[in-house]
Amino acid sequence: MIKKSYAKVNIFLKIAGKQDNYHLIVSRFVRVKNLFDIVRFEKGNFNTFTLDGDFGCDIKQNTIYKAYMMLCDISLDVKEFFKNHKVIVEKNIPEFAGLGGGSSNCATFMLMVNRYCNLNLTKDNLAKMSASIGADVPFFVYEYDSANVTGIGQIVQKFDEDSLDIEVWTPYDIKCDTKAIFTSFRDRFYKQINNQEANRLLSMKSLDILKELDIYEANDLFLPALFCNDKLKTTYQELGDQYYFSGSGSNFFRIIDGKKR
Repeated sequence: MIKKSYAKVNIFLKIAGKQDNYHLIVSRFVRVKNLFDIVRFEKGNFNTFTLDGDFGCDIKQNTIYKAYMMLCDISLDVKEFFKNHKVIVEKNIPEFAGLGGGSSNCATFMLMVNRYCNLNLTKDNLAKMSASIGADVPFFVYEYDSANVTGIGQIVQKFDEDSLDIEVWTPYDIKCDTKAIFTSFRDRFYKQINNQEANRLLSMKSLDILKELDIYEANDLFLPALFCNDKLKTTYQELGDQYYFSGSGSNFFRIIDGKKR
């Protein structure tokens, strides 16, 4: 009972507006096939739901625990299953880096529970449920290599293109606070992409987007992230302009084949 839980990068990330307390996004998510956690169910006897892993939060704040509670409401079999199994996560995806590790773990866990507890939920069902746990979770539920993601993250449409060889670079001494970065964007850097430009980017292949846009143009959150974290600018200057910024950071990435320069 084991499954890989992949990271992702945002080839581009633009803000399309606001809805209540959320920002509407227009983005291309691409799965990073060479960076993943491992989620495992191991047999045993347990009085409570048991989750082992090197996490940066309390278990009740963990996305896997939130998914467990949600799935228990779907079927009593889930609670019974985890009286005889614990969850082990081998962490390789850096946290607070814009790589979606927590969301990926959550989606992977839900897919595994759906299979081993015979819940018979469709991916559409799981994606709709999971959106309340995290905006990036639906993308990972669908297990697409590449997808256009819009709305607050709940609208996921597969995008057909060749797989990309992605190299990631995460500065481990920088922890990006997503909430603070969105606040900085809203207060100091706010702009909205128009529908025509959004549709143009959503129709383009990822490599073509990166050949056309620089790091500032590709990600609306890069400038606010720089404002919140002085060290990010130094890191980017050291890496060079072949690198791009994923999500709200702090991860940088580049495509190994098809480099911009």
